[in-house]
Amino acid sequence: MNALGVTVVLGLLLGVWAQTNIERPQCDSPEAEEAALAAQDYLNAQHTHGYKYALNRIEDIKVYTKPDGDNTYKLEIELLETDCHVLDPTPLANCTVRPKRMTAVEGDCDVLLKRVGGVMTVTAFKCKTEESTEDLCLGCATLLPLNDTTALDFVHASLATFNNMTEKVTYAVMEVGRMSSKVVSGGLIYLAEYVVVEANCTDDPCVPLNDAMAARGFCTARGSSIDHLVDCKMFLTMMPIIDANSTVADTNSTAAADTNSTAAASPAMPQMVHIHTGSLSPKLGLRYHKLTTLHDPEPSGFLSSESTESAEVVPVAPAVVAAAADPAADAAPAADAGSDSDSSNSAEVLVIVKIDVPVAAAPVVDPIVVVPVCPGRKIFF
Repeated sequence: MNALGVTVVLGLLLGVWAQTNIERPQCDSPEAEEAALAAQDYLNAQHTHGYKYALNRIEDIKVYTKPDGDNTYKLEIELLETDCHVLDPTPLANCTVRPKRMTAVEGDCDVLLKRVGGVMTVTAFKCKTEESTEDLCLGCATLLPLNDTTALDFVHASLATFNNMTEKVTYAVMEVGRMSSKVVSGGLIYLAEYVVVEANCTDDPCVPLNDAMAARGFCTARGSSIDHLVDCKMFLTMMPIIDANSTVADTNSTAAADTNSTAAASPAMPQMVHIHTGSLSPKLGLRYHKLTTLHDPEPSGFLSSESTESAEVVPVAPAVVAAAADPAADAAPAADAGSDSDSSNSAEVLVIVKIDVPVAAAPVVDPIVVVPVCPGRKIFF
């Protein structure tokens, strides 16, 4: 390769190197937390089923900077499922993260963001959602598939109890959030969480209203299909409209006036989501609702194993070179005395002297102290 070709290649390499720089802020720095909270809110906005997720930990952060200020933030964050449904208007800060003993669900996400007009904006993400099996006690409730037929029978039985407490308005199951079973002294009981929506019951069966003005609520139920407790709250005010702290036998004693007054409390309604027909999960056998798995409209390469982060230059400690002088080479040995009868008459005497040269001590290099910048602290567990 001629000199001109070498110059051009080096110029291109230096240009690429100069255009991209990787910074590693502290995971608990204000800059990292700003990006992580923006990612958390964006992911929850894309999550149309199940529950809201709260940031638990910033695992890693890289900032790919360019001279033109077009910086890309790559975050690795850990999210935990809360007890607030995505339709629940309760601020995320007021939602409770599920403890491990209740089978916590964790989301691990890689998120790409850019700062546009001073605001962090998500451009792509990739998430993996899985349940935690840590700290489960012997008598803890066990999650059931969202399409478990016996548990769904319990859901519909508890909803029938709730509908018997209301007047004029009948509700249908919009989405099952969780179902679990637990063994107690009296036998097996079920625990269920599900979203209800106002239904049109002029025909049989009742048809959920696919209307933005349809009332919606969140119900929790505990017990069996024959004997259970059910409690439902409307999403408008999150105030209990019926607290059925009784069995099926005495449900008719509860008034239903609160239902209508609550439905008219505010004209603002939560956004519509897809109604699961028959309250079945779209994925058979799934025990929880997953975060949206992938969104990368313009493949950037940052979210794959072949991404450009593999070219990141990692600082390496300077090599310690032991500067030691080689000992002087031994002189050639004298000829054997017995090989020449006249050697005893030689006038020259060869004297071999071996001089030890002191070895220079290796320079003392202070060890490089690597300050861990990531992962950050855990907010919950």
